[in-house]
Amino acid sequence: MYGKAFAPEYQGQLRDMSVNTAYEDVLAAAREREFRAVDKGSGLELAQARLAVAEACRRLGKLDEADAAWRGSYRAARSAGEPGAMAWALWSGGTLARQRGQLTAAVRWLSSGRDLAKQAGDQLAYGYSLAGIAETLRIRGDHEEARELHEQLLAEARERGECRHTVWALEGLAQLDRNAGDLDSAWQRFAEAAKIAKEGGDERGLAWALRGLADVNSLCGEHDEALRLLTWGEHICRRMDLSSALAYNRKMRGNVLFRACWYSEAARTYRDARKMFRSINEPRGAALAELGLLKSLDKLGRPRPATERELYALLDTLDSRELRHTKRMVEEAIIEMREMAA
Repeated sequence: MYGKAFAPEYQGQLRDMSVNTAYEDVLAAAREREFRAVDKGSGLELAQARLAVAEACRRLGKLDEADAAWRGSYRAARSAGEPGAMAWALWSGGTLARQRGQLTAAVRWLSSGRDLAKQAGDQLAYGYSLAGIAETLRIRGDHEEARELHEQLLAEARERGECRHTVWALEGLAQLDRNAGDLDSAWQRFAEAAKIAKEGGDERGLAWALRGLADVNSLCGEHDEALRLLTWGEHICRRMDLSSALAYNRKMRGNVLFRACWYSEAARTYRDARKMFRSINEPRGAALAELGLLKSLDKLGRPRPATERELYALLDTLDSRELRHTKRMVEEAIIEMREMAA
């Protein structure tokens, strides 16, 4: 049995906010608390308010503001001698670094946050930091290490009955299963994550689970059902101002349309996703959308030499240490085109 989802990143005077509060509303409330904390001279309250500002800005795609806010939160927490609040600030900074494709920095910040959380005895900050490390390793392509961490987190979350942590761990493992080609296991994990998220009121987790289910459905040829699930997830993302999740939802819609051989519509959708990712400075998503667009244009009959030149240009933008898995996908697309031309 799992409890209702809550948002421990909303702390102090902001702790009563729902996990599903729209991020523009979160930002407005957090800014107000930030001004009051400055007037009051409370370092801890200032750190807590700036943490919420950082998270709202990150979710809204205001990445420079998010960067300034998490650093300000860390400084305020350090001045107040609050290692738990320092850990939360580092978690936010590490999550932002991952969103920006700075995976080495992300692991560094998240690891420091984990160590501070352990020192402070803050179990939630420790778990969040560990989950962030696991997700970063998965994105970087370190799948074996990521799986071990996700399995550990899942066991701990199930034992404590934590809705959001259970959902996150299930979704991470499901994505690893999907990448390994085990679609049955991926489906089961995504479906369980969706069920727990829905019952626990975790709209964010539900949106990501729906995207995963849509991916597996599409790979199994059930394209209409995949599009239905993505439309459901899109409504959630728009209601909650989830800019990054919405962009990934749009990119997945492009994947589904491509697999269904609706290449013109896929190309338009990938362009939409690329524009969304670029607007929030998310290089991994932008690269994946660009890859999908180039593959769609190739299917539509674009001269292959031009497409290959753009694929090589895309490859040059990817740092092999940071986005190894994404780079490998582009390399595989180039090899596939060469084999088709042979």
